[in-house]
Amino acid sequence: MSKYRDPLTKDLFSWEPPKVAVGYGSDVTGRGPLDSKIARLIGQALRDARDDGMTRADVARQMSAYLGRSISEAMLNKWASEGSDEHRIPLDAFIGLVQATGMRDLLGFVPGEFGLTVIENEYAELIEERLLEDHIEEMQARKQVLAARRKSRR
Repeated sequence: MSKYRDPLTKDLFSWEPPKVAVGYGSDVTGRGPLDSKIARLIGQALRDARDDGMTRADVARQMSAYLGRSISEAMLNKWASEGSDEHRIPLDAFIGLVQATGMRDLLGFVPGEFGLTVIENEYAELIEERLLEDHIEEMQARKQVLAARRKSRR
């Protein structure tokens, strides 16, 4: 039998569900102190931006324009360094980093520290719909129990 594979036919087993949650995995953040995890996240986001063709100087320029204050490449290097004890990224600069790099996976870190997940807006309605369906099913089951009790008393 021929091993020819039709390139126009989709492989049913190659399908993977879309990524719903936003965030880097623990393989990026690793373990250790919070400041080290944040530095590793920033470093990963800058590497991902580099893979997309952005230099650190480009990121610093875009952050400066977004924030309305000067951000240098040296500051980015400090924020991405685990060994830099006195330089922590401020929250506004963190937001500027997400905006400049487009690395929305950064946004999943803080909620993840509290057992929460960041999802795309398009999935929020699906989740709410499913929760409503669960609630309706629960209410229908409760209604059936009440109806059964009422009938048994007759």
